[in-house]
Amino acid sequence: MTTPQQGQNPVFGRPNALIGMVHLRALPGAPKASLAPQAIIGTAVAEARLLERAGFDAILVENMHDRPYLADASGADTVALFAIAAAAVVASVKVTVGIQILSGANCAALAVAHAAGASFIRVEGFVFASVADEGIVAKACAGDLLRERRRLGAESVKVLADVRKKHSSHALTADLDIGAWVRGAEFFGADGVIVTGAETAMEPDEAELEGARAATQLPVLAGSGATLGNLARMFRHADAVIVGSALKVGGNWANELDPARIAAMVAVRDAIAAR
Repeated sequence: MTTPQQGQNPVFGRPNALIGMVHLRALPGAPKASLAPQAIIGTAVAEARLLERAGFDAILVENMHDRPYLADASGADTVALFAIAAAAVVASVKVTVGIQILSGANCAALAVAHAAGASFIRVEGFVFASVADEGIVAKACAGDLLRERRRLGAESVKVLADVRKKHSSHALTADLDIGAWVRGAEFFGADGVIVTGAETAMEPDEAELEGARAATQLPVLAGSGATLGNLARMFRHADAVIVGSALKVGGNWANELDPARIAAMVAVRDAIAAR
């Protein structure tokens, strides 16, 4: 089920890779914080192990419950617990682990990944400008981020860059098609690109995925809206699919993981890969 440009994924080691979300419970200082640090860490580890046992190829740890997000969530309270939780997840599973710190805390995510032994980060605002829920993302982070990666000696941490990221207005770049975004990210040194729908749980437009695939030989990921019904369509063009909401009770990202939904997603992926 691979296209001529797809094949052995340099980030996840196989085509048709599934990346499961571990949404950290609200961290200290966030408006909805209610759990003690050890409970947050223990829940993250349990969820990562569940996804690994089910057959997921990678885990992406993210502070989704910290909404509303800061424009740059690099505060000590967030980064400290995130790093400890990430290290615990890395130590508890054998699959690839990635980090995203919402919102836009890309250098902090890199530092956490490097310290915790994670393999990749998901990055917002890598190239071009946009208007997000948190405000104007006026400065692309690629220049600062890749210099920081070199300074830390963290070149093993891959940078997977969102293009036309969800929950954002892209009127400032309306004259750029998806190919221009992807080529810009590649030119600026991204290790892979992520294409999303307009919001959480919304699938990417297939034409956008196809355009991204045609524009680069970097790994292309579908970053939102995966379901049992559209997974095959996503894998026509994507090397990997990030899955969050579809794995939760009722398909709601804020709920607990649903083992039956997790197993069904892996079964569909395996059937696609066997074709």
